Amino acid sequence: MRAIWKGAVSFGLVSVPVKLYAATESHDVSFRQVHAKDGGRIKYQRVCSLDGEEVAYADIAKGYETEDGEMVILTDDDMAELPSTSSREISVEKFVPSDQIDPLLFEKSYYLEPESSGAKPYSLLRQALLDADRMAVVTVALRQRTTVAVLRVRDDVIVLQTMMWPDEVRTPDFSVETGEIKPAEVKMANMLVETLAGDFDASEFEDDYAGAVEALVKTKIEGGEVKRTETSTKSSGEVVDLLAALQRSVDAAKTARGESSSEADTRPSKKSSTTKTAAKKPAAKKAPAKKAAKKTAATKSAAKKTPAKKAS
Repeated sequence: MRAIWKGAVSFGLVSVPVKLYAATESHDVSFRQVHAKDGGRIKYQRVCSLDGEEVAYADIAKGYETEDGEMVILTDDDMAELPSTSSREISVEKFVPSDQIDPLLFEKSYYLEPESSGAKPYSLLRQALLDADRMAVVTVALRQRTTVAVLRVRDDVIVLQTMMWPDEVRTPDFSVETGEIKPAEVKMANMLVETLAGDFDASEFEDDYAGAVEALVKTKIEGGEVKRTETSTKSSGEVVDLLAALQRSVDAAKTARGESSSEADTRPSKKSSTTKTAAKKPAAKKAPAKKAAKKTAATKSAAKKTPAKKAS
């Protein structure tokens, strides 16, 4: 694992230098949107909804949409004035009983590893949390924004778990009518709970959907149902770069000899027909093109339409 943040846990006069690691990673199955005909990747353009023109990334700004549907544009200077912090301190605010924090508030989890100089205070904090059966409510700045989090112990490692803000937790807008519950029904429900009672073991569960997708893909590969596209392998990008470098080298050599580059030969020209080279015209039009220099403009125009017609 690679540390994504370095700082220190501070409580009272004690400071524990630590490293932060992401504790989880997603193994969810993801799909690409492709053209069903040839497997080509679908690309998206940044297009303005008003004028329909493609917008360069440098011209894209942040916009805040109001409840009335109006858009407020925020510049880089506006964003620079917003409160932010680059503090490297995990400040302990208080130690609270573990059962007082609703798991619904938990967001992302991170492992805390002590630096060599903080091994002993790290162990003391870990043991204190275990003995008191409490979590440490802390404030920490991640990605330049201060957030609330908790420190708790998992498998002898202190875990920092960021939390949602209170106004981010929704309140259900429906009510559940229980109706009349008979004592016999409650007794039967309790018996069912006792029958299925046990200890939680995460290894007992598996993602059968991901496994089924992998098996399906493997079957299709073995059956030859694979679309070979230019971007289907990582090496394609390197080949394109190499070809581009070779093309530039050829163009430079031609320019040095006073010849036109291949880019100019292959790129559509915006000049009049009198400046077009024979190489740019279709093979069927080469012969009439050579004779066009000896004819008048009216004769040239007629010859381009069809060889069978003659100029008056």
